[in-house]
Amino acid sequence: MSEAQDMPKDRLVDGRYRIVRKIADGGMATVYQAVDVRLGRDVALKIMHQQLAQGPYREQFIARFHREANAAASIASPNIVQVYDTGENDGLDYLVMEYVKGVNLRAEMQRKRTFSVRETLRVVAETLGGLAAAHAARVVHRDIKPENILINSRGRVQITDFGLAKAISQATLSSTGMLLGTAAYLAPEMISDNEALPQGDCYSVGIMAWEMLAGRVPFQTDNPVTMVFKHVNENVPSVATVCAGIDPRVARFVSSLTNRDVADRPADASVALDRLQELMRTLPPDALRYRYDPEAQPTTAMSTLAANAAAAQPQSAAQPMARMHSGTAPRGNDDPTGTIAMPSPASASGSPTAEPPFGGDDNPTAMQPRRKRHVGLIVGIIVAIVAVLAAGGTWAWWYYAGPGSYNTMPMPEGLKCEQNAPCKITGVDWKSYESALKVSDIHYEVSRAHSDDVPEGDVISTDPAYVDAHVSKRHEQTVKVVVSLGIQQVTIPKDIESSDDPLTALKQAGIEHIEHSDDTDEWSLDVPQGMVISITPGPGTTIAHNETVDVVLSKGPMPVQMPDLIGQTKDYAQKTLEDDKLEVTFNEEYSDSVAAGHVLYTSQDAGSTLHWGDAVTVTVSKGPETVKMPNVVGKSTQDAQKELEALGLNVKIDKPLGVDVLHRVQGQDPEAGSDVPKRTKDGDPTTVTIRVV
Repeated sequence: MSEAQDMPKDRLVDGRYRIVRKIADGGMATVYQAVDVRLGRDVALKIMHQQLAQGPYREQFIARFHREANAAASIASPNIVQVYDTGENDGLDYLVMEYVKGVNLRAEMQRKRTFSVRETLRVVAETLGGLAAAHAARVVHRDIKPENILINSRGRVQITDFGLAKAISQATLSSTGMLLGTAAYLAPEMISDNEALPQGDCYSVGIMAWEMLAGRVPFQTDNPVTMVFKHVNENVPSVATVCAGIDPRVARFVSSLTNRDVADRPADASVALDRLQELMRTLPPDALRYRYDPEAQPTTAMSTLAANAAAAQPQSAAQPMARMHSGTAPRGNDDPTGTIAMPSPASASGSPTAEPPFGGDDNPTAMQPRRKRHVGLIVGIIVAIVAVLAAGGTWAWWYYAGPGSYNTMPMPEGLKCEQNAPCKITGVDWKSYESALKVSDIHYEVSRAHSDDVPEGDVISTDPAYVDAHVSKRHEQTVKVVVSLGIQQVTIPKDIESSDDPLTALKQAGIEHIEHSDDTDEWSLDVPQGMVISITPGPGTTIAHNETVDVVLSKGPMPVQMPDLIGQTKDYAQKTLEDDKLEVTFNEEYSDSVAAGHVLYTSQDAGSTLHWGDAVTVTVSKGPETVKMPNVVGKSTQDAQKELEALGLNVKIDKPLGVDVLHRVQGQDPEAGSDVPKRTKDGDPTTVTIRVV
């Protein structure tokens, strides 16, 4: 086998894994998408680089490879990438892992740059969920960073690369003389004390959340040594220092994860997750929609000049206002509101041009050619109107067909529009735009609807839909405005756990994304088949209609096979049936063939199919039935015989030849007072001998 990086397509590894394509290169291994030809499923095949497998640190790297497999395999969580197998082929070690369709968080960061609070807290919650399972298994990851957080095709988080993971009792940072981990996300104690703790994983998650919200890590440097120094010696600043306007509770939660002092952080991911879930229940929709806009810049003197110019100049369809960003925090997912700058002279004439740069020429004379042009335009219009009026009939045109017959849809404050392109009115604050409609003397009617994309209180749509569209005065046209109610909220029914059809009940409640699989349903003795065993979030929780609800249903009592208990002891029968969660009742009967305390028979045949909770009656032997031998000595033969036969015994009379049976009993066997079985093992009555004279 050649270098792992050169594995060709369709190459069969170890006779089982067929290469499909290369997914990624790492410092230690190359990862391929492959097909397990034995099971017919896609897998991720991680093959160690040949130079490491044959280098001086081979044993350490092999140990790390196996540690990744063992660590991931010991953790049961849907938020952890599973490891299926390990092996060695042609001198190269490999891991076989779950193939996750999706991207890593780093790719999403590069695409989106920043995330809303809602998106950030969801990723953080699922990451903490996976780490909570790891910490419960006493494993620390030690290398949490965006590259190791996969976002699968359903948007769920799965943590990968447990190559640095170690048991908590052994966890230190160094290995083979190298500093492991990524500098931007390392906890201070991992650097200064060579100690990796669950709190260190929480710290890394906090740095990752900081980066998702702010678009950058808190310590900015290209030098990893400087980065490490800052983590050890400086407090991580509050994310609110960058994300102005973020809910303080969110900022405090992130700071609780990134405390420099280990004792001030959550004890492990489970504790951090509990705090996060409590926080999310208290955050209002506006706080969850908040998203920082890194493009927003502090206002300058230029913005003041532009605002004055805007107040002095009328705006027309040919001159759409451009927006100059201010430092104001964004509202929800919208861009931040800013001051208004008039377009440059080139844009006023219809040719595209860039906005004036910040800190440009503030000289008011720069506006004079434009102002003169507008003055000339106005004079030209007046002359033209006078000429038309002189020709007659112009007033009627102006009032019924010309500009006097309509108003135009005003430009909303803060709306970005491309030059010389239709500008649709959406995603702007309704209260502000309502004022603009009133100033323009435009009649309107408002309806409200839920929206997954437009924040509550903003405009979803208008009819007419575009800036500068005509609104007739003559026909008393009414503009129709749809205002967002925000994302539709639904409540998980409080009685969902008692519903006979919970999946239908959830859909009827308006929940669109229900995560349920027959494979994850559970057997239950107490919960009837088809009813809820667990649901996340819980009953009564209010969530966005498009959030995912995880449901585990009951498969009812588990089927079990009736064991063969004939001849077994009562204690063995009881334990066996109770282990199978069967309801057992015991009866007792005399038996001449089965020893006391052993099973005679059961109400269910051995091998028959039962279910948890089914009733089984077990009959246990009391041993042979006995009678106490009476004293018949001195009684007449006839009376003695009747008495013994009444007890179910067979009587044998031993008498000398010629003696009348009416004589008296001289002796008996067995003796009086002894316990005598009523029957033999063959079921025949026991024989008692009496001697007469």
